[in-house]
Amino acid sequence: MGYYFDDSKSLYAYEGTDVNAALCSIAYRFMGQNIKHGLYYRAYTNAGIVRTTDYRYVIDFNKIFPDSKQKDCVWAFTKLWSNGDSTYGIDINCFGPMEMYVNGEEAYKSDIFKERYSETVTRVFIKLKAGWNDIRFRWKKTKAGFGGQFGTWIGKWDLYTLMPTKERDGQEGFVFTDIVSDSYVPEFEAGMSEADFDGKLYPEIKFPVDGKGQLTHMYGTPEGKYAIAWASAFFDKMGTASYKFRIAAKGAATVYVDKKEVFSFGGGSAEFDADIALGRHDIFVKSVCSGDWGFDLSVDDITLESAARVKGTDDAWMYIGPFAADFEFPFDDACSMHKVIGEPKTYWRLDLKDTFVRPYNENTLYGRWNYPLGVTLYGLLHAAIAIGSEDIKNYIKDHIQLCCDTLDYALWDKEQYGGATSIHNLLTSIDSLDDCGSFASMMLEVNKYMPIDGVKPVADYVAEFIEHGMSRLPDGTFYRKEQMHHFHNGTMWADDLYMSVPFLTRYYKFTGDIKYANDAAEQFFGFKKRLFMPEQQIMSHVYDFKYDSMTGVPWGRGNGWVVFSMTELLAELPDDHPRKGDLIEFLNTLCEGYLKLQDPDGMWHQVITDWESYPETSCTSMYIYAFSRGVRNGWLKDPEKYVKAVYKGWEAIVKTSVDRDGNVYGVCRGSEFSFLADYYKYELGWNLNDAHGTGIVMLGGIEVERLTEFLNKQ
Repeated sequence: MGYYFDDSKSLYAYEGTDVNAALCSIAYRFMGQNIKHGLYYRAYTNAGIVRTTDYRYVIDFNKIFPDSKQKDCVWAFTKLWSNGDSTYGIDINCFGPMEMYVNGEEAYKSDIFKERYSETVTRVFIKLKAGWNDIRFRWKKTKAGFGGQFGTWIGKWDLYTLMPTKERDGQEGFVFTDIVSDSYVPEFEAGMSEADFDGKLYPEIKFPVDGKGQLTHMYGTPEGKYAIAWASAFFDKMGTASYKFRIAAKGAATVYVDKKEVFSFGGGSAEFDADIALGRHDIFVKSVCSGDWGFDLSVDDITLESAARVKGTDDAWMYIGPFAADFEFPFDDACSMHKVIGEPKTYWRLDLKDTFVRPYNENTLYGRWNYPLGVTLYGLLHAAIAIGSEDIKNYIKDHIQLCCDTLDYALWDKEQYGGATSIHNLLTSIDSLDDCGSFASMMLEVNKYMPIDGVKPVADYVAEFIEHGMSRLPDGTFYRKEQMHHFHNGTMWADDLYMSVPFLTRYYKFTGDIKYANDAAEQFFGFKKRLFMPEQQIMSHVYDFKYDSMTGVPWGRGNGWVVFSMTELLAELPDDHPRKGDLIEFLNTLCEGYLKLQDPDGMWHQVITDWESYPETSCTSMYIYAFSRGVRNGWLKDPEKYVKAVYKGWEAIVKTSVDRDGNVYGVCRGSEFSFLADYYKYELGWNLNDAHGTGIVMLGGIEVERLTEFLNKQ
């Protein structure tokens, strides 16, 4: 029973059962493979083909080309990156005839039925190759419609494509042709210059060459208001040296270097000198509107560059405004690139039609907000405390701080651009406990050890959704009702105890309001009513209200979430709470059931009643965690048998689930559900270093250490 082709790679073979060795190897491997990296910034226009509230792209060419005629066609081009050969699901609605080509091969072609029933989604699986993939569409107009909607098959999945022309390389979205005949076949290659294309490409984003200042093009002429422009440059003379600046401005202008004023004048043309040290520096220009306004600035032989390294434009300058004359510009907030500024709120943009700078989080795991990372960083925090690692603590804090800093921007972004955000895609489209509870719980846990700016408004936002926004049955129990991921509608998942209870528990401690702990406690009995399997003393994974039945399949991690979460609540619930005794009794019942299902090697399995299903690491770690806490806190009867199970389980993990490089094996990937155990056993496989298990393995190890200390004191 193992995941290795060579057992000598086992951490056990290398270090025995030393817990700190496991914590160090897992924690530093995770941090090293998911390095701290800031956001990317791209030019973005909301004209043309854009993503909407369900994260799919949509286009209605009748609005763009109102004079189009029957059988007129439009072609669109984009590119999509894939890390390897893969198959990806695309959901399509066509308003009229529609074709999709992937790397030159037809991937989809509508028929009269799909065109007639445009409200019906068709799921198409496209084959992607490693690297960039050429994606193109052709739409044809009929009286029924002209365009379509297409994109990710999973709601809120942040999948986007990039424009493939030389001039727009790095901008999100599509370029598309003017009206063409149905016999037209474009001679288009990714990376080509638009000047070499035989025809016009949309969306149009260049302003006309009319002699007006760039700020007039962007903002009109709001008399007396001002805007800020920002660029950067590397100043290459040794030491501190004098540089000559040249500026031509329509209207009054002030120049700043590193936020310090160096020159101001009423407009016209001017030169001035500034002493600047070797290195990269920020340059700002404040322009005041008094009619047509704008500026041009140069510095000796220095090349100006985009301060945020914006992809999809060659322009060095970003602009923000306009602001009232008495508004004090917050340089620090604006230059963080994490915040919207002013009232009404606004953000950086470019000297192009309707084209803004837009942030994208393109890290796989760093700086993201999702539920697997909630438990991962929870484990990482306590591993860092256990091994005394300040660098890991700072890594965690910076991750969470980025999430807190960008929520306000992300909510604005959702309203500004129609619904699909490229940071905080979950919180901005919140409709489930998965979206919020796990990570917010971890955020409050970290905040106890390392205070984080802006925690309260984020925690309050999550609490408001859980208390008033999440679907509940008449008895107050959570269930999944109206979600963007439609497969989940009308179901109750054991997982949701973890997605809610730990946050409610910590929010109770954060606010001092016992109603949140009361809510958390009652959830267990609502879930027990519908998911508990008394003959085996364990829980079904899901209850499906469509069939008014539990599925009857005991998924390992689903059961793990239940007892993990119960111990989180019991640890904070006052001793005189009226539900504490009932919870402890339920904990003993469940732990008796789980104890019987530990295999001879010490592991629990993917389907915990079926040892022919694979040994699963995350649930094994959760049972270790719950058993240890139950023993240490005196909740479990006959604790000796649970102590043995904890040590046996931990030895199994370090023998078969963790190697000496800190890789974690045997963690089931994210699941859907089924009434058949075969889905979990044969289709729902495990991933190497899956975030669903990395943190809980560390927490399991920490509980082993705590149990050892507890027993030694006894």
